Amino acid sequence: MQVSSVTSQMASMKLTARPPVEPAAQNGHGNAKGVSADNKNTNTSTSTEPEVVDPFCNADNPQIITFQDVTSAAFKIRKGVELTPCVKSHFSDLIDMDIYLKKEFLQFTGSFKERGARYALLMLSDEQKKTGVISASLGNHAQGLSYHGWKLGIPVTVVMPLKASLMKIQKCRNYHANVVVQGADMGEAKRIALKMGHDRGLTYINGYDHPHIMSGQGTIGLEIIEQVSDIDAVVVPVGGGGLIAGVATAIKNLSPNTKIIGVESEKCPSFTRALENKGPVFVANQETLADGLAVPQVGYNAYATTVPLLDKMVVVKEEWIALAILRLVELEKCVVEGAGAAGLAAIMAGHLNEFIGKRVVLLICGGNIDTTMFGKCLERGMAAEGRLQRFTVTVSDGPGGVAKLCNLLASLGVSIKDIMHERAFIRDIHHVEVKVICETRDWEHSKEMRKVLQETYTKVHFYDMPMAITE
Repeated sequence: MQVSSVTSQMASMKLTARPPVEPAAQNGHGNAKGVSADNKNTNTSTSTEPEVVDPFCNADNPQIITFQDVTSAAFKIRKGVELTPCVKSHFSDLIDMDIYLKKEFLQFTGSFKERGARYALLMLSDEQKKTGVISASLGNHAQGLSYHGWKLGIPVTVVMPLKASLMKIQKCRNYHANVVVQGADMGEAKRIALKMGHDRGLTYINGYDHPHIMSGQGTIGLEIIEQVSDIDAVVVPVGGGGLIAGVATAIKNLSPNTKIIGVESEKCPSFTRALENKGPVFVANQETLADGLAVPQVGYNAYATTVPLLDKMVVVKEEWIALAILRLVELEKCVVEGAGAAGLAAIMAGHLNEFIGKRVVLLICGGNIDTTMFGKCLERGMAAEGRLQRFTVTVSDGPGGVAKLCNLLASLGVSIKDIMHERAFIRDIHHVEVKVICETRDWEHSKEMRKVLQETYTKVHFYDMPMAITE
């Protein structure tokens, strides 16, 4: 079913409820079939009350969006969202690749999510606009929906899981949304939102799988084609799949030879697991720097739309994401969140070497990173490329022993970030073990420091080799 046929039905469609699980459908352990024992401590009301389902996200009848849906969205939202720049990156001079950055983090709320949110709100019936909408989100979709709901005069309720960024929660409140912070993760927050929507008559708008959301996100692809010519590949971060579904639909219709590459974090590879399973499947996510990609199951509509258009899906390690965030700050003067840095991380990790010498567009999808997380990412990125070093060295416990070490590091131009010494667990009472964390200019500088320390001291131990160093 295409969105064009779905749109006319939206005014009449309501959230529907599945019947409760019958006692006979339970297994020998007292748990309902299909429900893991790990979930037995969740709200017990789910066993006696019907489960509310989203009529626009049906595994048995996925809705595939079309190019016409994307162009329709572009026409309707053009006065409400930013036409973000797509500029050549400084990385082009460092990597043998012609790299362009589509800066979606320059939207008013800091991410691409505004596009789909505004389109979905505009397509509501007058009755739905008056009653209001509800959604579950880790932050970016919630912000986009809250902001445009406020501007369009549509009441918005957002359910955000407990692990959502405090900054993103406050931003939604600033946009006059009714913010409910409940649920251990996105899956639980979504169930809560669907139940609230059903009880209050609110329209639920899925942040990544609603057809209008995907169509709105696809307008990015239209802009990329207008802004950059002869593109060999477009690299898109992947969480629930709505962004890559929309962008792929637009790009492949206008430039069929352009490759569509998806990127996920190793901590939340939901789309990769879906490809292996030949359909969306629940994946238990871990804590990740790319919290915007932490969706435990890709959308049914997004999956069905994307798979025929997808050329490659890659999974990157967290350290590469941290290093990419650092690189974007230093070279591009761009502060982005983990999801926004995923495309560059894939290139730096060597996952896209087949595009060396070719033109590649990276979608920098968001910049809403918590300040505390930002600091952690910078330090982790520096450690990944060997600029932040950690070592232990045994020095004399006599007067000037530690001072000699500090002076040696200073003479090399090394900055000490943290230092502590330990006496109690050293057998030789005339020596002390010193643990140092220090900052160097680059890996060559770090190697110089290592060499001097090994020549000066008998007992010196350096910790793991930096992840981004291949030698």
